[in-house]
Amino acid sequence: MLDQIEATILSALQAIFDQFGWMGVFGLMVLENATGVTPNELILTFAGWMLIEHHGIAPGFILVGGLYAGFGSAVGASIVYWVARSGGRPMIDRFAKFFRIDLSLLSRAEEQMQKRGAWIIFAGRVLPGIRMLVSIPAGLARIPFPKFFFATFLGAYIWCTLFIGAGYLLGHEWRLISDYIKTHAPLVFALVAVTGGAYLVWHFRQRIAMLTWTKTKKINQEK
Repeated sequence: MLDQIEATILSALQAIFDQFGWMGVFGLMVLENATGVTPNELILTFAGWMLIEHHGIAPGFILVGGLYAGFGSAVGASIVYWVARSGGRPMIDRFAKFFRIDLSLLSRAEEQMQKRGAWIIFAGRVLPGIRMLVSIPAGLARIPFPKFFFATFLGAYIWCTLFIGAGYLLGHEWRLISDYIKTHAPLVFALVAVTGGAYLVWHFRQRIAMLTWTKTKKINQEK
């Protein structure tokens, strides 16, 4: 199954890159940053391999490729920014409840965004897991769009250039990397499952303890 998924991804990326070149990378990064449905790490590393290393282009072009990918990332993130800014907190709260996102986290993120603004946007664009979310509090806090776009582009450019460079250096070793991943994937999945299970147990125990403490405190107050 993993072989089939890998072959499908490689084939799709190869077709897009052959047809559209770096504009294909730009379009995929717009889609990824606006929706999160495409894996940007794969797109960028394969772009470094297929569009630079495979064609014997000088490694200095990695910096140019980063411009295409970074600009696409900023455009895609801007879509999320404007949705959050135009729809406001009520719409974002509905989405957060649907995806089970803690509303208090959004509130704290919005407060920090109002205090530090561009620095949080810039840092968020180079942190895995936060990259896709940082545009939401930026829109809610109504950070000036030029500031948002510039900070997003700078952070995304660094992120994209690093992965394109990694693809340039390691792309020809993809088969070895792929075999290694497939060999150790079951162990990785098992570790993730155990870690996730342990976190859930800890979370529910903490919640039960808090409820017990609150109930005990209320009973004592009533006495």
